[in-house]
Amino acid sequence: MRQSQLFTKTRKDVPSDETSKNAQLLIRAGFIHKEMAGVYSYLPLGLKVIKRIENIIREEMNAIGGIEMKTSAFQSREVWEKTNRWDDNIVDNWFKTKLKSGGEVGLSFTNEEAYSNILRQYISSYKDLPIYPYDFKEIFRNEVRSKSGIMRGREFYWKALYSFSRNESEHLDFYNKAKEAYKNIFNRAGIGDKTYITYASGGTFSKFSHEFQTLCDAGEDIIYISKEDEGKGLKMDENRVVVNKEIYNEDLKKDLGLVGDFVERKAIEVGNIFTLGTKFSEPFDLKYKDEKGKDNVVLMGSYGIGLGRLMGTIVEILSDDKGIVWPKEVSPFSVHLVRLGDKPETLAFADKLYTDLQNKGIEALYDDRDLRAGEKFADSDLIGIPVRFVVSDKTIAEDKVEVKMRTENDSKLISVGEALKNF
Repeated sequence: MRQSQLFTKTRKDVPSDETSKNAQLLIRAGFIHKEMAGVYSYLPLGLKVIKRIENIIREEMNAIGGIEMKTSAFQSREVWEKTNRWDDNIVDNWFKTKLKSGGEVGLSFTNEEAYSNILRQYISSYKDLPIYPYDFKEIFRNEVRSKSGIMRGREFYWKALYSFSRNESEHLDFYNKAKEAYKNIFNRAGIGDKTYITYASGGTFSKFSHEFQTLCDAGEDIIYISKEDEGKGLKMDENRVVVNKEIYNEDLKKDLGLVGDFVERKAIEVGNIFTLGTKFSEPFDLKYKDEKGKDNVVLMGSYGIGLGRLMGTIVEILSDDKGIVWPKEVSPFSVHLVRLGDKPETLAFADKLYTDLQNKGIEALYDDRDLRAGEKFADSDLIGIPVRFVVSDKTIAEDKVEVKMRTENDSKLISVGEALKNF
């Protein structure tokens, strides 16, 4: 993409009421536009990042047997009344509206009932199970006070997978596969070394659930982690799993056999996995007949990731005083090609390099704008693409290109062929 054709522009100012670093940087760099508190539009650069995160998650979910589908954002009152979660006294963050033809609908705030209602039409025999459907979807929550930028909004984009299993062993087998898939996701997203699997409350579903918590001073959650485990992230041993403040105590520590002395740290929840049991299958009479013809209630699990929350977390922990520092797999582009100078030979060299990148399937943002070098470099640092190629009158005199990594201070002058070998 030529930057001259990108209608968004970087800016120095941000909305006065925007206090979170992730939103400030994403707004300044032209990734998102703030519509109102807790509601953001994703501009071209922001959409490319969300789509890259989406593709990482899709690949990992498909690898463990996930089947992608798409559920409706509109939810009928009758479906949710089966679990008593239509009642505002039970769930107080619905967005609801009345239909002109009569009746009332809500906008999805989660997806358990929606999937149970759909799957009951397709499950009758043990041969129909297990099933692992998921979708990417806009979710709506009428939060009293939205904060933390795109990490906690009234409208947000998430992935939710629900497992439907015949028995506990089958459920746990998939649950553990999902745990490994989540590790892969957060490693690929560049935050694995700061992300920990934590024991959390299972609520009314089970004794425990698991949350994936990323260490960050902007986090809303508190976790306990031993000093010797800091920096290990998702590579730590299972017997060193950290726990959330809400359930931490010495008895629990002994019960789980956890070792080391569990330091209080702030963290951001970037994903969670739950055992749901039969809480959402029983109200829908979601059963299957086993080999002997006996009816059994389907066991369910829930596996969620907020894509905007993950994107915001990456920005919170991987930015510096110059701007965003995108990991390779989630960056909107692989290369930021910056052209300096307007001599015909410089333009021709830069244009050819841009074409060569495209022909090799390497996505590049080509800064072909008529601006000073300082402005271009400042924009490049703010946008945060991992690799920068600079073509100037000086570099083409040596038939080379200046290459600088976003995470490094120094650049190097190398041939185009050598530069392209990195991809």
